[in-house]
Amino acid sequence: MDSERKANRHTSKVSSSCLWMKVSIAVFLAVILIGLTVSSEYMLHYALQPEMGAYVEQERIDNFRNDYSFGAPWIDSILAAGGLRDTFIVNRKGERLHGYYIYADSVTDKTAVLVHGYTDCALKMLFIGYLYHHDLGFNLLLPDLHYHGLSEGKYVQMGWFDRLDVLEWIELADSLFGGNAQMVVHGISMGAATTMMLSGEDVPECVRCYVEDCGYTSVWDEFAGEVRNQFHLPSFPLLYAASALCKVQLGWSFGEASSLRQVRKCYRPMLFIHGEQDDYVPTEMVYRLYEAKPQPKALWIAPGSPHAWSYHDHPAEYTRQVRQFLSRYLDNFQVRETSLMD
Repeated sequence: MDSERKANRHTSKVSSSCLWMKVSIAVFLAVILIGLTVSSEYMLHYALQPEMGAYVEQERIDNFRNDYSFGAPWIDSILAAGGLRDTFIVNRKGERLHGYYIYADSVTDKTAVLVHGYTDCALKMLFIGYLYHHDLGFNLLLPDLHYHGLSEGKYVQMGWFDRLDVLEWIELADSLFGGNAQMVVHGISMGAATTMMLSGEDVPECVRCYVEDCGYTSVWDEFAGEVRNQFHLPSFPLLYAASALCKVQLGWSFGEASSLRQVRKCYRPMLFIHGEQDDYVPTEMVYRLYEAKPQPKALWIAPGSPHAWSYHDHPAEYTRQVRQFLSRYLDNFQVRETSLMD
């Protein structure tokens, strides 16, 4: 009997120990899961709902004047003539998105759709607007992407759903400027990623070519770099959890938002531009993108330039690269040299 009681007590202790271990493991896993969920929510808020600050149109225009003094007479002339005009679309989600358009000085079918970067706005693309309007004689359409500028929206789309909005802007641009447009889509940073993501879709024939300046290979790659550089963390498990949460809450994952995958499907001409010293969207990304893109294509690396400063650092050469590229793919496009001080 004593041995039986001892055996029962031993069995009871083992059972209690096992139960305690199971409870401990369950609590540990619950803590990990809660921690990952909270961290993922924070990451989505941090990355996709950044504080934009008050939008003041005049401040954006003044910033352009200060950074690109040679363009001040150009924008002043446009503003004096009432040439910077507002327009809107309502996207597939029923959100009202804002943009600006500017007619060329002479009637033309040449049109540039200019796509801005992360936390920027349409007016931050005025320097590229100067290139196309002043130097090349194009009509301009400058959209505010979802959640940016004067557009509605609750989060940054990192180019993925923006590509579908830009498709609608392209249709509007064609109608605004008389139909039968010959169009280039030119994006910088997140706008460049948007441009590349767009390029893999069924795009209207009016879009003849693309220019992407310092766009990332995918949202996953860009966020992985930021998690590593800013927070000194590995991709696993945070990035995986945040991507899954993004898919559940917003309908897309970091991996599917891939410029690299989209350019593989693009057979229209694309000019790739990247700053040689870009450490925000690492320069190595452009070589992978360029390799993935079928012909026709061209590549220019801006010597010594950091992220999104290629035009600022090399305005004449940047303009020459764009002009020569467009001359190959737009009908009746006159290659003419112009001074930045004209």
